[in-house]
Amino acid sequence: MPAVKQEKTEPLKEFEYTKQDFERVRVMIYARAGISLAVSKLEMVYSRLARRLRANGMTSFHAYLDTLESRNDPEEWEAFTNALTTNLTSFFREGHHFPILADHVLGAKAPIVIWCAASSTGEEPYSIAMTLCEAFGTLMPPVSIVATDIDTNVLKAAANGVYAIERLEKISPERVKKFFLKGKGSQEGFARIRPELRQLVKFRQVNLLADQWPISGPFDVIFCRNVMIYFDKPTQKKILERFAVLMKPNALMFAGHSENFSYVTNLFKLQGKTVYELQQRVANTTSLDTLRKRQGL
Repeated sequence: MPAVKQEKTEPLKEFEYTKQDFERVRVMIYARAGISLAVSKLEMVYSRLARRLRANGMTSFHAYLDTLESRNDPEEWEAFTNALTTNLTSFFREGHHFPILADHVLGAKAPIVIWCAASSTGEEPYSIAMTLCEAFGTLMPPVSIVATDIDTNVLKAAANGVYAIERLEKISPERVKKFFLKGKGSQEGFARIRPELRQLVKFRQVNLLADQWPISGPFDVIFCRNVMIYFDKPTQKKILERFAVLMKPNALMFAGHSENFSYVTNLFKLQGKTVYELQQRVANTTSLDTLRKRQGL
C-alpha cells in the first residue's frame, strides 16, 4: 500500500493575522517612520507586534490596527513604532570610521558638534565620545554630541549607559579601564559609562520623517549608519538634503557598510569607504540656501 503523503500545515497562531494585515502594517509604518518593510518580513511583523496585542487584550491584528488608527493614542503609536524598529549595534562597529573621525575633528575649529542620528542603545555615540577623548587627550574635549533615535525605549537605555560586561568584549582592556566603571555587589557583571563621557552626549527623540527636527546644528560630522537601508530612495534623498542644510563646509557624513548615497544625491562626495564629504561647490553656492528656504529654515 503506497505511503500517504503528509501535507504540511501552518502552525496555529495565537492571533488572527493575514497578508492583508501585514500590508496594512507596511503602509502604516512607512507613513509613520519612513520604514520600508520588505515583503519577507511578514513573520517578523507578527512576532514583534504580538506583544502589543497581548498588552491591549486583543485577538486579531485587524482589531489592533483598527484601534490604533481610530483612537490615535500617541503612546500606542510610539509602542507600535518601537516594536518595528531594529536596533542592532555594538561598540566601535565598523571600526575603520573612528580613526577618520579623530583626524577630522583635530583639524576642525572648536567647538565641535556631532550628530549621531541612530543612537540605538548608546554604543555608537559613546564610541564617538571615547574616540574624541583619545584624540584630544582629555575626558573633557571641546565637543558636544547629539544622539537621536525614533525608539524611546533604546534612548532610555542609552542615557542610563549601563551595559553587560560581555558587551565590552571587543573593547581593549585599556579603554574599558579608562571609560567604564565596573559594577559591584548587585551590579556585578555590568559596567557603566563614566559620567564625563555621558556629559558629552545629549539624547533626544527624532523621527527623521518629521516635518521639524528639534536640533539645529551646524554639525562638523553626522553619523547616519545602517539607517537609510530601511528607507526607499525618495525618502533617502529628502533626508540627505536636510542633512546638508545642517552641515558645516567640509563636514563629514558616515554611512553604513551596505549604504551608497552617490546615486541618490550630488550633495556629497565619497571620500573613503562609506565616508562622504559635503560638496564644496554646493556649500559655497546658493544650493543650500535654496534647500533652507524649501524647508522653512
